[in-house]
Amino acid sequence: MTQPDMPTPPWERPPRRRTPARVPLTRERIVDAAYTVLDREGYDRLSMRQVAAELGVAVSALYVHVRDKDELLQLMYARMFEGHELPEPDPEHWREQIRDYAARARERLLSHRDLAKLAMGHVPFTPDLLPHVERLVAILAAAGLPRRVLAIAGDLLSTYITGFVLEEDLWRERYRETDTSWHKVREEINGYFASLPPDRFPHLVALADLMIDESNDYRFELGLEVILRGLASYAGEQDPGEES
Repeated sequence: MTQPDMPTPPWERPPRRRTPARVPLTRERIVDAAYTVLDREGYDRLSMRQVAAELGVAVSALYVHVRDKDELLQLMYARMFEGHELPEPDPEHWREQIRDYAARARERLLSHRDLAKLAMGHVPFTPDLLPHVERLVAILAAAGLPRRVLAIAGDLLSTYITGFVLEEDLWRERYRETDTSWHKVREEINGYFASLPPDRFPHLVALADLMIDESNDYRFELGLEVILRGLASYAGEQDPGEES
């Protein structure tokens, strides 16, 4: 045993604690942390200060890699498209290709809280994302759409997908802090429509059991099918002024 007035032998000294190696700060780590904050706090409370706190660094350290919050949001938006390549255009199966594209886009938007709200404020016209836009337009072009329809078809699809998920997020957020189940909400809303005066609202009363009875998956797929049938109706048409 070591005496109070004797030095501690080397073999009895506790091992020196090693300082953990500092992981370099990168754009990828910053975006990862931003997504963590987004899931926890939501879009409206996402801030550079919150992201810095998540990483355990000073806010000033973020600005070495990211110009400002707007650039961070753009990087988060671009992350959505990573690893999601579109197939080669197939004129015989363009509808199936668009259905698959829409389903995967919705799945990505639902994978993080408020991601649809973030996406709604951005457009994929940056140099990094333009190849994705080009491939989507190529699939729609394979359907034989006239130029005036083709020019807005991609934006129409994106607006539908993002808007649909945004509505899903808003309802999910509304009931995040409550114990109310979607089944109960559906019953209450259906009951409301059924109780309307039938002489003034005959159609709403007649559809009361179906107004929100179907699942979001069904509603999304049906809405997409309406858009696809509408686009298909233009296939083969020519723009005004073009020669036959």
